[in-house]
Amino acid sequence: MPTTTKGLVCLGIDPGIGRLGWGLVRQSGGSYTALAYGCLETPPHQETPIRIKALYDGVREQIETCSPHFMSVERLFFGQNRTTAEAVWQARGAILLLSAQYRLPLVEPKPSEVKLTVCGDGNAEKRQVQRMIQQLLGLEEIPRPDDTADALGIALAGLAIVRSPQYAYGRR
Repeated sequence: MPTTTKGLVCLGIDPGIGRLGWGLVRQSGGSYTALAYGCLETPPHQETPIRIKALYDGVREQIETCSPHFMSVERLFFGQNRTTAEAVWQARGAILLLSAQYRLPLVEPKPSEVKLTVCGDGNAEKRQVQRMIQQLLGLEEIPRPDDTADALGIALAGLAIVRSPQYAYGRR
């Protein structure tokens, strides 16, 4: 993974159709900095293709503005609600397409890997994860909405994964 004197930059994505959290985090040595973060929202009354295009355009803008070295997109798991799952998978597909179009390496941490990276416990509670994200990134408050904080955690997990010997071994 190429780095610059400014460090390694990851764009973390918490995929969703109604709300998609994104966060850019730079790792320089042992310190982490949130460069930018936010949440893209689409109205539920809009047709799915229009919503997906809005998410695609919003994430593309962040890639073009901030030039991350790679993307970290949370791997999804769903239980019973197939309608919600289908729309979220479609939105996630658009984000994966952006990764390919911009030739950005992709890391896909599971929710338990994000919790483990941020808190040292793969079963940590959401509030604990949010407080640790705030502390690790030196933020004055926990980013809102939750999707934004989640995206920053996904970026932190992505940075940990690409720095791991297992990732380097798997990329050879």
